[in-house]
Amino acid sequence: MEWDIEQLLSKEDVVSRSEGSRIKIKNVSSINQATENDLSFCYYDGEKAASLISKSNAGVLLCKNSLEGVVHPKPGRQQFFFMDNPRLVFVRLMAQICMKKKMSGISKHAIVSESAKIGSGAYIGDYSVVGDNCTIGDNTIIYDRVSLVQNCNLGNNCIIQPGVTLGADGFAFERFESGELIRFPHIRGVRIGNNVEICANTNVARGSLSDTIIGNGSKVDAMVQIAHNVVIGENCEITTGTIIGGSTKVGDMTWTGLNSTLKDNIKIGKSVLIAAGAVVIRDVEDQDIVAGVPAKSIKEKVKTDMRFLMAGQQVTEKTPID
Repeated sequence: MEWDIEQLLSKEDVVSRSEGSRIKIKNVSSINQATENDLSFCYYDGEKAASLISKSNAGVLLCKNSLEGVVHPKPGRQQFFFMDNPRLVFVRLMAQICMKKKMSGISKHAIVSESAKIGSGAYIGDYSVVGDNCTIGDNTIIYDRVSLVQNCNLGNNCIIQPGVTLGADGFAFERFESGELIRFPHIRGVRIGNNVEICANTNVARGSLSDTIIGNGSKVDAMVQIAHNVVIGENCEITTGTIIGGSTKVGDMTWTGLNSTLKDNIKIGKSVLIAAGAVVIRDVEDQDIVAGVPAKSIKEKVKTDMRFLMAGQQVTEKTPID
């Protein structure tokens, strides 16, 4: 199938300017490996962008506005579009071009409790277990070998990747005077909003006396540990190796770096960026940037003339951190 990018951009209401021949593409690719049949993008500015684009054979390239008049398509072989955020637009177009076949139904190899409720258009994969008092929303996809132990409520349009465990007991004990341990009962559940994605082999413990919550639109990477009673806000990104201690609250639009650790019983504000490997042991204010062990604010040391972008976006290469 061939795709006309001008038509797709119009459908997405993207403001852009075009240069070059009108090219139809068949697939998407990276800027280095793209062929004349592919759509790609460049999110760099300046000389690095010019170098990458000059070497690319992509049929259609999405570029930043700053490159208009600086780079030019090969006559008759390429079409360039200039816009504010080519990476975001590329993702939006890719969702149309690479749309997957809708999955629905329950695998014959899945185990679903009689007390569970499964929404319309939901999918439950091979060898997954949906335990007692679990609810799965409409069009939510549960891939293979997922365990919803008990008391899990998932919203609509969620994606739960293979190997995820939701709703197992958290880690909480009390000691007798003799030193022996007794488990603190976990009688609540896990509540997950709409459009949440949780990647492979992540664990989300159910709450003890209050639910563990992940807000609408948040994305959780692989091999993340989210302890009991944690509350994660909306549209957060929790990356691989993050550990969030019990009863910690994470505000909306926050991003946690690789292998970061958030101590129990602290509060992270909204739109916070936590650097890779940071160990956060104190509350963090809204829109702060913290790094180090223990983590401290470095917001004033990040000097840039552009908005500090999270969610997979780059900071300019010239951004110094003193």
